[in-house]
Amino acid sequence: MTTHASPPGIPTADAPGSTGAPPATDDLTATVFRTAQQGGPFRRLRRAQRVFAVVATTAVLSLYLLYVLLSSYAPGLMTGKVVGNLNVAFFLGLVQFAATFLAAWLYTRHANRRQDPLAEQIKEGIEQARVRAHSHVSAAGTAA
Repeated sequence: MTTHASPPGIPTADAPGSTGAPPATDDLTATVFRTAQQGGPFRRLRRAQRVFAVVATTAVLSLYLLYVLLSSYAPGLMTGKVVGNLNVAFFLGLVQFAATFLAAWLYTRHANRRQDPLAEQIKEGIEQARVRAHSHVSAAGTAA
């Protein structure tokens, strides 16, 4: 049984029915994408995403851990009545939901302000590089 790493519909060099060599345009596309991944905007995009994800995840998980620890080691505090029969644990549980939604809203805001402009810049750079690369291939093909 032979398996191929390429997605369906994209021939590989050893795939049945292939010519034995990948098309030149695939090499150019791969080169364009590798160049984009090594560029400054891509690194800034990855860093912006990583920093936000680490901070937000740490904050939300710390709040959750605090809730678990208080439930385990401070039951007197957690069972303290706040309003009627509603205790501290109930309100801290609601804070968990609020923190989750707050993190999602902050991520969306962060992505719109910081990540989307960088992603658009990267996308435009890739599109321009692909057009240039394919026009060079076309020009070289007609010159031969």
